Amino acid sequence: MTTDSILLGLAGVLAAAAPIIFAAIGETLAERSGVINLSVNGTILLAAMGGFAVAVTIDNLLLGCLAGMLVGALVALVVAFSSITLRQSQVAVGFVLALMCRDLAYFLGNPYMGLSGPRIPSWPIPVLSEIPILGPLLFRQDILTYLSYVLIIVAWLWIFKTRPGLILQGVGERPAAAFVRGANVNRTRYLYTILGGALVGLAGPTYSLSVKAGWKGTISGLDGIGWIALAITIFGGWNPIRVAFGAYLFALLQWLGLVLQPSLPGIPSQVLQVAPFPLMILALLIVNIGNTEWVERVLATLPESARKLIARLLRSLRASPPASLGVPFEQE
Repeated sequence: MTTDSILLGLAGVLAAAAPIIFAAIGETLAERSGVINLSVNGTILLAAMGGFAVAVTIDNLLLGCLAGMLVGALVALVVAFSSITLRQSQVAVGFVLALMCRDLAYFLGNPYMGLSGPRIPSWPIPVLSEIPILGPLLFRQDILTYLSYVLIIVAWLWIFKTRPGLILQGVGERPAAAFVRGANVNRTRYLYTILGGALVGLAGPTYSLSVKAGWKGTISGLDGIGWIALAITIFGGWNPIRVAFGAYLFALLQWLGLVLQPSLPGIPSQVLQVAPFPLMILALLIVNIGNTEWVERVLATLPESARKLIARLLRSLRASPPASLGVPFEQE
């Protein structure tokens, strides 16, 4: 492969990771507040269909993206109302919504299957796009890919470097203490669940109007991406920077599956296409394996230098969910 083709492929990896970043960071915000939104997979499908339908009908890409965000926000509102106000199981409600939204997307999207529609164009940034290597890689993308770069930085700064972000962390970790300090716990959970849902919804039109332009129903290749976004949220330790790394890793594995196919003719193409999914599950297991007792027993048998090195590595990868994730809070 030539250098240009490698850069083009890696640029495609950054673009393909953008919708996963939107979805995983959106879920990170919701879970940081203490709410699990398991509807992500169905939301992405319904938002992809809805965003494409709006963009095709009125020939407006911006309104198509906003339609996808609106779908995501409305589904998240149902999750928030059911879990926060009605105190129903977040897991059950989210799972049912994931299935319902998926089926709605396929049913309502039938009239739009196979239609050609508008596509978000690439927008090279002057001067920056001419920088060797970095220019073709980072700065010849479309506006949504640039937005994903910005979202990673803004979300990290918001969560860890601002007072509202500290309140968000407090609501997810110790809601009673946050309430005593003046935070409106349930209102905060509503806000971040809906905001996170809007970001999940944006992932839909990012696919149907950019990465995989068009709507092709069950063969769109989007079913399952939402579950990957949920796994990447855990893999990333509810940290936007690590979440973005997980998204880029998944997109890179998908690209490598295509690149390696000609070099491995003895392996069925289907194996390489699905390989990123079990590999992400393996990565998720590695992240959480340090929390198990049997690992600690194995480490105790190793020489001290090796034990310290492995323990330090596992500690750096370890991810703990917000302490009050999925736990309702009653404001007295």
